[in-house]
Amino acid sequence: MINVVVADDELPAVEEIAFLLSQDSRIGKIHRATSGAAALKALEENEVDALFLDIHMPALSGLDIARVISRFSHPPLVVFVTADEDQALQAFELAAVDYVLKPIRPQRLAESVRRLCELVEETPAKPEMITVDQGGITKLIPRSEISYVQAQGDYARLHTKDSSYLIRVPLNDLEQQWAESGYVRIHRSYLVSMDKIENVRLQTGKAAVLVNGTELPISRRALPYLRERLAANRVRPL
Repeated sequence: MINVVVADDELPAVEEIAFLLSQDSRIGKIHRATSGAAALKALEENEVDALFLDIHMPALSGLDIARVISRFSHPPLVVFVTADEDQALQAFELAAVDYVLKPIRPQRLAESVRRLCELVEETPAKPEMITVDQGGITKLIPRSEISYVQAQGDYARLHTKDSSYLIRVPLNDLEQQWAESGYVRIHRSYLVSMDKIENVRLQTGKAAVLVNGTELPISRRALPYLRERLAANRVRPL
């Protein structure tokens, strides 16, 4: 089964498409969005194989979203569902799988699902994407690029090799959400990716990890669990 996002700025249109898709046994989870920003947020927070996008939405149009995700190494598939007959060429230039005109015929939507299923079977797993804001511009970055996260009050700063991004999510929430993806709380102020730890320094009264050339402290409370994880990952302290 494939998981999808349905995005349209008119809620009745979202519900109609979601209902039709829910009748198809090949469809798994259906995430609803009534704006482009909500579609990107759904893409960030969930495993998504494909998006059903309206062309004309305020702020971020369906075409804008397709341009954003086209830069992903493994972008989700896109089907445009629209009343606009004139944007098909532009849509297919953005590698759309299909272009479905409103009013929607169930048989036509089922054909789109068939095409998606064939392509999903051939597509490797996609990286988790995180929505961030930089200079007033919304962008998505692969979570795999985030080396460590630093608490800043009710916010968290995501650190990659070359940059950092502030998001309005407490570190406690990220600790729970990202635990299964290899992120470990080493201190009240830091969450680190096990894959990005370069080495571990254990000295009398002090312990730290080195991530991207930055030394981060390990709290006494976190040290025993981190030792277990390091042993499992075959990383030897220095």
